[in-house]
Amino acid sequence: MTVSLYLGEELARYHFGQHHPFGPKRQTAFWDAVRESGLDAWATLCSPVQAPSSLLERFHTPAYVSLVQDKSQKGGGYLDEGDTPAIQGIHDAASFVVGSVVHAVREVMEKRTRRAFIPIAGLHHARPDQAAGFCVFNDMGVAIETLKQEYGLSRIAYIDIDAHHGDGVYYPYEADPAVIVADLHEDGRFLYPGTGHAEERGTGPALGTKVNVPLQPGARDEDFFAAWPAVEAFLRAQPPEFVLLQSGVDSLAGDPLAHLALSYRAHAFAVTRLIAVAEDLCEGRFVVTGGGGYSLSNIAMGWTAVLRSLLEIHI
Repeated sequence: MTVSLYLGEELARYHFGQHHPFGPKRQTAFWDAVRESGLDAWATLCSPVQAPSSLLERFHTPAYVSLVQDKSQKGGGYLDEGDTPAIQGIHDAASFVVGSVVHAVREVMEKRTRRAFIPIAGLHHARPDQAAGFCVFNDMGVAIETLKQEYGLSRIAYIDIDAHHGDGVYYPYEADPAVIVADLHEDGRFLYPGTGHAEERGTGPALGTKVNVPLQPGARDEDFFAAWPAVEAFLRAQPPEFVLLQSGVDSLAGDPLAHLALSYRAHAFAVTRLIAVAEDLCEGRFVVTGGGGYSLSNIAMGWTAVLRSLLEIHI
């Protein structure tokens, strides 16, 4: 069994500077912890892959892709209302995030790898025509479109355990029954982006294909574990053909931008359970992205636990 792990300087360049919460040391913190744990001997390292504009435009508008490219060349200002700086080179860095995720999806679909993990990815706030919440291009949206357009899939499960609601995936697919969404996050009354309420279950032909599970500030592992059986039953009731997980570790205790109190055990548990779902229902097809996380120690613990679970090494 192969687990592909995507790392490289091209992905590490996706950041917004030393003094921004989404800083430059996230990949290094993770990789140092992986090597210390010995897990580096088990994963198959893969180089980043850049997405061309034609791939980005599967989810994003051509005008927005051009805007990012232009602002990225000049540098300065923001791509949104003030969260996502238009720093020089961010277009290329973001396109490597998208390209790496899509490459992983293709590798899994074509059975060249069993599972994949792209830590610097999971940019779930970006909308088709705008950046948001540190997210320039929505790699998850492009991956979903790739699964639909290249492989003809009609039941794609997207699970999100980032502290922040994945609004950039939920709303573009709110009326699309092909995208099955399960999103566990801090209650939007207390945290950006203020969305993802329990009554939001999809619209029109997609009503009932989405579930939002708001967790209260201070929620701990036991709260996550208590919510999980209903989420898994929801997924199994509409069997997916592919499973995508956004495993943001800003839901761990002590993250400076959120208020949940999970431990790495919640992430390890979610990955292990989703492996079972994928193995039972869709030939094991499973790709994981890192998502948010603004404490380097939590990144090290949380994403190492994700990788260990993907490798099925339980020590």
